[in-house]
Amino acid sequence: MKTNILKPSASTALALALALALSGAGPTQAQACLDKLQAQEALLSGQIISLAAAMDAAGVDRNAEPLSVQVCDNGGRLVYIVDLMSPDGQTRTETLSAQ
Repeated sequence: MKTNILKPSASTALALALALALSGAGPTQAQACLDKLQAQEALLSGQIISLAAAMDAAGVDRNAEPLSVQVCDNGGRLVYIVDLMSPDGQTRTETLSAQ
């Protein structure tokens, strides 16, 4: 019996990678991170600053597009762990102070 194995296109592979990044799967899961509701509550209560303010404070290019964002405890301080894509398509992970 012959089976057809579909090879993912580049766009399908990119979509899958983005979905995994947005789902929170990856190395940042090992840290104590807030869920989305907890992060929103921390922002609304003033416990953390906005992502835009954190990016500005760290000197991150505002043209970089956040692909995924988590708020995590890093040695007793809350930080944003952000996967960014620069305008030229390069990706990188930044850890930014959220306080």
